Amino acid sequence: FMIMAGKVKWVTDIEKSVLINNFEKRGWIQVAENEDWNFYWMSVQTIRNVFSVETGYRLSDDQIVNHFPNHYELTRKDLMVKNIKRYRKELEKEGSPLAEKDENGKYIYLDFVPVTFMLPADYNLFVEEFRKNPSSTWIMKPCGKAQGKGIFLINKLSQIKKWSRDSKTSSFVSQSSKEAYVISLYINNPLLIGGKKFDLRLYVLVSTYRPLRCYMYKLGFCRFCTVKYTPSTSELDNMFVHLTNVAIQKHGDDYNHIHGGKWTVSNLRLYLESTRGKEVTNKLFDEIHWIIVQSLKAVAPVMNNDKHCFECYGYDIIIDDKLKPWLIEVNASPSLTSSTANDRILKYNLINDTLNIAVPNGEIPDCKWNKSPPKEVLGNYEVLYDEEMAQSDGPDRDLRSRSGQSTGVKGNRARDSGKPVLTTWK
Repeated sequence: FMIMAGKVKWVTDIEKSVLINNFEKRGWIQVAENEDWNFYWMSVQTIRNVFSVETGYRLSDDQIVNHFPNHYELTRKDLMVKNIKRYRKELEKEGSPLAEKDENGKYIYLDFVPVTFMLPADYNLFVEEFRKNPSSTWIMKPCGKAQGKGIFLINKLSQIKKWSRDSKTSSFVSQSSKEAYVISLYINNPLLIGGKKFDLRLYVLVSTYRPLRCYMYKLGFCRFCTVKYTPSTSELDNMFVHLTNVAIQKHGDDYNHIHGGKWTVSNLRLYLESTRGKEVTNKLFDEIHWIIVQSLKAVAPVMNNDKHCFECYGYDIIIDDKLKPWLIEVNASPSLTSSTANDRILKYNLINDTLNIAVPNGEIPDCKWNKSPPKEVLGNYEVLYDEEMAQSDGPDRDLRSRSGQSTGVKGNRARDSGKPVLTTWK
């Protein structure tokens, strides 16, 4: 049996039932089945067992799995920020124009993560930053949790005293603070539609990290809060105002079970084009694509690029009222449950298109192939970045793309060279 996709010859129906129950107990979710093949999504916990030295598992060439062994370098909130900070410093040392800063010392091209500290480790650094602007609001998130669990907002140092150090012993005061948190400057000027805060959930498929090849799913969506936004400090505890997670919003009195508080990305684009203009809207989506590619580049050197692996990530992006996008977090197992009819269709297509890229034409998987599927199997995916192609297009391609100079299919350079060049971001 193949862990992600496998050809099974069942001996009896009883044997089939026992085997499937065993898979489900391990956290594998069956997502597709036909006469010869069974496809399972593997949980992030199970993937560690598969690649653990102690278990002794060895995957064969016709076995592929839907996570990279150390995906958490991108999907744990603290490690994502740490890797992005390291990436920026490395580019600075190299003298890369991508790491250019403005007169205030802010990165011009790589300022896409809110100011963030790890607690309790960076408590003193956080206090120093907080005192520069005591009226600021910060958001606390546990590093290893999802669906909005354990998140809260603060605007006073006294609200997080348990993460402070005991000056005499230099140890941490509270045992309950052993769980690591990240604390980030809260984006308190989000773009509002109908007075409500929202964020974007975008799906990105990575087939290989070295060389980096990733695909953007066209059918992402916006997730809206059910209660109108206010930056008022009296509403800091009202998660229906501040957190867009469906797992939280579905418990609100104003939650709509028909549309689920969701908008398609195409609807958002139409709304922005009509209210802000096409040029500004295109620039926003260019910047979102840029953020995604740079975050993947930041973790590529440390990612265990096992040939048996691919991964579909759920990116959470917030847009502020100046139409600047911010990367909030990346999810290793974006929810595949559906809250509405449209949701079900979207996620069915997402799984289908993902499998078509991972296992083109439904053939027996081969982890040795070059992972560059034909265009006709991409479905709703489009190539976001292909490192091999980008390198052949010149080392300054990234900066030209970021500064709005076309390097893609529609660009003059591509036509002049006589060969088609895929866009990195349009």
